[in-house]
Amino acid sequence: MTEHLAYKETFDCVQCGYCLPACPTYVSIGKESHSPRGRINLVQMAAEGKISIEEITDSMELCLGCRACETVCPTNVQYGKILESYKEVKAEEEKPFILNKLAMQKGLPNKKILSVLTSSLKLYQNSGLNKAARKTNLLGLLPDQLQAFEEITPAIEKPDKKLRAAVQFPPSQTKARIAFFTGCIMDVFFAKINDLSIKLLQHAGCEVTVIKEQTCCGALQNHDGDRSTSKKLAKENITAFEQGNYDYIVNSIGGCGAMLVEYDELLKDEQKWAGRAKAFAEKNKDVSVILNKLDIAFNKEMNITATYQPSCHLLNVQKVSEAPVQLLRSIPEITYIPLPKGDMCCGSAGIYNVVHYHESMDILDSKMENVKKIVPEMIVTSNPGCHLQMSLGVKREGLAHKVKVVHIVELLAEACGIK
Repeated sequence: MTEHLAYKETFDCVQCGYCLPACPTYVSIGKESHSPRGRINLVQMAAEGKISIEEITDSMELCLGCRACETVCPTNVQYGKILESYKEVKAEEEKPFILNKLAMQKGLPNKKILSVLTSSLKLYQNSGLNKAARKTNLLGLLPDQLQAFEEITPAIEKPDKKLRAAVQFPPSQTKARIAFFTGCIMDVFFAKINDLSIKLLQHAGCEVTVIKEQTCCGALQNHDGDRSTSKKLAKENITAFEQGNYDYIVNSIGGCGAMLVEYDELLKDEQKWAGRAKAFAEKNKDVSVILNKLDIAFNKEMNITATYQPSCHLLNVQKVSEAPVQLLRSIPEITYIPLPKGDMCCGSAGIYNVVHYHESMDILDSKMENVKKIVPEMIVTSNPGCHLQMSLGVKREGLAHKVKVVHIVELLAEACGIK
């Protein structure tokens, strides 16, 4: 299986070291083997049969996949492709646990299962079971990472079915026809943000449609090395969104957006799908990009100081850096403070903060040191994983009483008087 490693791509790396200060794990751990160029060298050696996949696993698995190295690389090394090739080979050599396989292949794409999960979490919160579990220390039976994230889980709200039932026409002349991508996990934990995104787009003059047949983007499966499932989900989404003639396919999830814009890379070797995937990918935009192009009518002065923690996949894969900041600056009476080393990953990285909790917390602690240098009233995020991670960081530092963490959509909606 090592012949499937992205061997040719490893030779684009000239070992210059520009990636080192941009890599969170190298900065945190300090080992060359935990840097992008170190990992590239390991994959190259594995492809040449000099070492085994098992021997490079520790280093490769601790990579966040933030792809900040790609942004700073002077020779345009395709690190993401190299990393994904390792994941695919490893998945083939070490068959995943059956529960993991079922969750990735059957759970995330299944709307009925996700609906049951939403209802169960909502019941857990609203019935007071969560408070009882904390009071009786039942949570102490859980692993550290699950205890930590249980305490900062947002209030679960079900998606607004009426809002998503049909095309949502704007009150004035249509400026753009939007198909909205909701995601899977996003719609369990942050359905309200999706709903607010739809309302904001409508407020800005867009016609918005939620395609019922859409499914999971396939990002987590792809990161897990299950490329076949990712391709299957990609094809289902492409087919679903081809139903209408839309100007843009919009999402409010940095991680999902990064997967959607790379469907063309995922399916480039399949003649039937390559062109369709490219057309789909080109239409995909983060909600901040679209809103920044339109005139938003604000009716409330915020009078707060805010900073922005970018999603790595929004910044490094989708190459969106200016739109969220420009939107923040456009809000009446807001004081924007740049976050020192804001482009460094917060340590969330999909489920990295669950699988590699302690390493993730080391990276988060470094991030929070920079937050404490400016002590904003609000940390603005653009991805659900970053949102939860920064919320945990604020809690760990004892700042929850004075620093609020919000998705940029929540802040914009409040400034527009949208609920």
